[in-house]
Amino acid sequence: MNRAILFFAAAIMLASAGSIHAAPQDKNSGKQDPPVTSMGSGASSVKQTKPSPMPATTDPSYLIGPEDVLDVSVWKEPDMTRSVPVRPDGKISLPLINDVQAAGLTPQQLASSLTDKLRKFLTDPQVTVIVTTINSQRVYVVGEVLRAGGFTLTPGMTVLQVLANAGGFTTFANVKKIHVMRVTNGKHTDLPFNYREVIKGDNPDQNIKLEAGDTVVVP
Repeated sequence: MNRAILFFAAAIMLASAGSIHAAPQDKNSGKQDPPVTSMGSGASSVKQTKPSPMPATTDPSYLIGPEDVLDVSVWKEPDMTRSVPVRPDGKISLPLINDVQAAGLTPQQLASSLTDKLRKFLTDPQVTVIVTTINSQRVYVVGEVLRAGGFTLTPGMTVLQVLANAGGFTTFANVKKIHVMRVTNGKHTDLPFNYREVIKGDNPDQNIKLEAGDTVVVP
């Protein structure tokens, strides 16, 4: 009788121990929790905005020329907002108003012109014009340089800067006899530039700001 009681008690203890060891298996039964996301339901509704174009010049007196590229923005009129090149005839083309003269005007003057023309079709149009690429303003370097040719005239460009764009001089260059050829109102002018003096700081006034159409000659 005592043996039977002891055997029964031992069986109960073994069963209890088995249930204790089985508990972790139930906890990791292979069932995975759903993934946690950090984005709320409103994250997908974030509106992607188009970055504003970078102006090629902030000079309000800059005159638009052929082959320049303009960003024309009409407020609340996305179909009218676009990037347009200035054609060789100096005009741009836009919906509703077709061809418009752009060359010879400042960005503000062109915006005012477009605003006046759009009033026939839109209520209170608000137009912004930005010059994003300058192709009409060119200067030239000829003679004993490594890369002769035309270069885009950037605001404030000097003789030294355009010579750097031309890659420097050949071994035969006479850097003391450089000059800038300029035509103003049909009048031809030669402006001397002694490279040796300028880089030494002896005659910095010769390092003039270039104008559109200037030609730097390196003999």
